[in-house]
Amino acid sequence: MARYYEGDRIGRNGRLLLGCSATLFDEQGAKVLLTRRADNQRWCLPGGQVEAGESVAETCIREMWEETGLRVQVVRLLGVYSSPHRLLEYADGNRYHLVSLNFEVVQVGGELQLSNETTAYGYFDRAEIANMDVIEPHTERIQDI
Repeated sequence: MARYYEGDRIGRNGRLLLGCSATLFDEQGAKVLLTRRADNQRWCLPGGQVEAGESVAETCIREMWEETGLRVQVVRLLGVYSSPHRLLEYADGNRYHLVSLNFEVVQVGGELQLSNETTAYGYFDRAEIANMDVIEPHTERIQDI
């Protein structure tokens, strides 16, 4: 399970980690797809770590497939998030300064389903999300869309 710490330039206490998240809107463009993580039961945008030899768009596409069963196409970059005042720490003690790119995607195939990484999914509007236990960095991304 991961924990986030906040503090003045605390990010310097970790290694750099590049990640991507995907924002998929419903057909009306009013709600966004969130998944509930299997490891901590918190809600988030689908996404994960960039692997060596992979573009950020490929990461976004792969993570959506792995976590939701959906095939997507990247439409545009929505934002870059790199707070030096946040540190991500995993249960194994590894600590990271996270740099994450959030992309808007559209579905081009697949069928929405659970995975070994997700225990629930759904499309939610801002009012619903405000009352959910959303992972901190994802709250910022959702506020920006």
